[in-house]
Amino acid sequence: MHAFWLSLAMVFIAELGDKTQLVALGLAARFRAGVVLLGILAATLAVHVISVVLGGCAGKVLPCSWIQLFAGLSFIGFGLWTLRGDSLEDGDTGSHRSGSPFWIVTVTFFLAELGDKTMLTTVSLATDYSLLPVWLGSSLGMVVSDGLAILVGQLLGKNLPERAVKIGAACIFFAFGGFKVIQGAAALPPYAWMIGAGVSAVMLALFARARRNERQAPAGESCT
Repeated sequence: MHAFWLSLAMVFIAELGDKTQLVALGLAARFRAGVVLLGILAATLAVHVISVVLGGCAGKVLPCSWIQLFAGLSFIGFGLWTLRGDSLEDGDTGSHRSGSPFWIVTVTFFLAELGDKTMLTTVSLATDYSLLPVWLGSSLGMVVSDGLAILVGQLLGKNLPERAVKIGAACIFFAFGGFKVIQGAAALPPYAWMIGAGVSAVMLALFARARRNERQAPAGESCT
């Protein structure tokens, strides 16, 4: 049960402010919330089957300590990803004009979820825990997070503390990731700490560059 609840909590947090949560809000504006949630559940179950299989395969190949180290680094990366945020592109809510709402939601959300932060979170968890509870917990966490977002979005509209939510979610990722890094590196040779520090430095540099580019983009567009 520990793996189930941990997966539910981590994916719930990963989904806060994520692009696929924005997709869910956009779809809920077109279709009934119940249909959207059912479509999200179907798509998430399918995507997370892929995720837990990938994570399970990695868990059989890599030693436990290295898995913990890399999983921790990945969660730190997810924290930076959360702080950076996602944007909802014009096509992300689907360009379909006809067809069953359920299948429109399912296909749209499946495509949006591939390679997304929540999918990678599930892969990381599956490297260290039993596959079935990770699959069920991560899928339920996704549905609960998106369902809450749809409910709150309908009640409060745009008056949501988006920045506070992102910072809070990122801090949880940093804390959990730091714990896993220390837990894994403690059982490894000293060079593992150097690898962890180097990967963290690269992620911070990429994060800083992305933020700098985002700040410069409006100025560049206004000059044209």
